[in-house]
Amino acid sequence: MLQRLRDAGFDVLTRNHADAILAHDFPAETAELVEALSEHRITLAEIVGRGGGEAAQTQRLRHTLSAAGWAKHGFSVRTVVDGIERESVSHEVDHVRAGAAGTLACEIEWNNKDPFFDRDLENFQRLHALSAISVGIVVTRGSSMQDAILDRTTAWMTAEGLASEADLDRLNIGVRTRAQREAVARAVARGLPFAEAFARIFVQSKYGPATTHWAKLEDRVSRGVGNPCPLLLIGLPGSLLTETAVAPPTSPAPDLFSR
Repeated sequence: MLQRLRDAGFDVLTRNHADAILAHDFPAETAELVEALSEHRITLAEIVGRGGGEAAQTQRLRHTLSAAGWAKHGFSVRTVVDGIERESVSHEVDHVRAGAAGTLACEIEWNNKDPFFDRDLENFQRLHALSAISVGIVVTRGSSMQDAILDRTTAWMTAEGLASEADLDRLNIGVRTRAQREAVARAVARGLPFAEAFARIFVQSKYGPATTHWAKLEDRVSRGVGNPCPLLLIGLPGSLLTETAVAPPTSPAPDLFSR
């Protein structure tokens, strides 16, 4: 099933026999995840849209997974000695899927600061050591998407007629810092078209190397972060980017563990 993602250009990496565990113990649950990711699309308008909350495309993917039973869940771990609670720790996970053979935990890191990968992988390590999860899964921007964002964003901004500061509100592009505005102005003064200059500064500041993307995740796993938890790592490819509008998400499913 994971081969379907690889064939579609996704980055896919497994560690500590996660592929065998998923294939033999979680075939239906893995198929749900593969289907949701294969059908997911991200519009260029969402890539450049102003912030203020979780990205619309991430919300849409979360709703799709939740509707399939991959609900948000908070794991509560309590240490009790002779009836006295000595420690209580909680681990909230974006998407948890319970199956007959165990439990899968999935985190989506679309565009956070890259230390969030350490948090996710270390949480998976602890939860696996407690037999609370069987496999930890991380979904992030893939290498081909990271490489494509600048060119695709530049092309979209040019096609949409971004020619000056006056066009930012029309295109739902958020307020920038003074330093960013000045950097764009300097690039335009050197002869770059406004859309190209703006796209360069925009992508560097919002989707730069210090954010969550495939290379940062792969580096951490290669250093053993998260071991010995079985891991499935998935990078979203550039082929998911589209100019076509996408339907808004439907209501998510409840946390099945809370029943």
